Amino acid sequence: MQAKDVMTQSVVTIAPWTLISDVATLLRAERISGVPVLQDGLLVGMVSEKDLVPRDEIGTDRHLTLRPWWQRLFASDSGPALNETQDRSGAQYVRSYGLRARDIMSSQVTRVREETPLDEIAALFDQQHVGRVPVMRGRRLVGIVSRADLGRAIAKSSDASEPASVPTDEAIRARLLNDLAHQSWWRANWLSVDVVDGVVSFNGLVEGEDERQAARAAAKNVPGVRRVVDDRMQVSQWVPLDLTGDL
Repeated sequence: MQAKDVMTQSVVTIAPWTLISDVATLLRAERISGVPVLQDGLLVGMVSEKDLVPRDEIGTDRHLTLRPWWQRLFASDSGPALNETQDRSGAQYVRSYGLRARDIMSSQVTRVREETPLDEIAALFDQQHVGRVPVMRGRRLVGIVSRADLGRAIAKSSDASEPASVPTDEAIRARLLNDLAHQSWWRANWLSVDVVDGVVSFNGLVEGEDERQAARAAAKNVPGVRRVVDDRMQVSQWVPLDLTGDL
């Protein structure tokens, strides 16, 4: 699936001069966590809930010690410099006291195209710690994809994958074994797999807990599986029976 398949097309936007108090009201009213900033039809920034946090009016800005300019200028001559986070920069001050969206918006905005695959968007969310990305057609904003949109896509895909009829135990087992055979961690010669009334049972040995959970996940993804029972013993706990000793 691509961005265009799940994106919200009716995008709520604001202007750079929108009052911050109005932005906060808008986010709450629309039940959204971020909003694009447009100027003359072009995307110039994003404002998210986290941009509203360091604000003087609610006492959440950083009360940082300000040093006079001359102390900062000669800090290297007067001893170790204070940590940079102890100084409120001009930009930090504007974010705490500014009145307009342009004062707090993030101007470096991650953008995607309509054809961007959802797995790439999910990776962007994880790597760049963002909760939404604008979808562009050239320079024009045509939609937005949020984490919630990805969640709805997963739910929709799950609903669509529900089988019209319940498969047989034999069909479930064949499908599961075929899926597992393509996994490097699967050790078919260490165990047996049985399916009775939609319940998958694993018996035998398993290398570790990661492999156990992976096999369980694979089984649960097979249509028709109602439950998974895993009685495998970890290899580290298994003691082979000594058949050469005295009875």
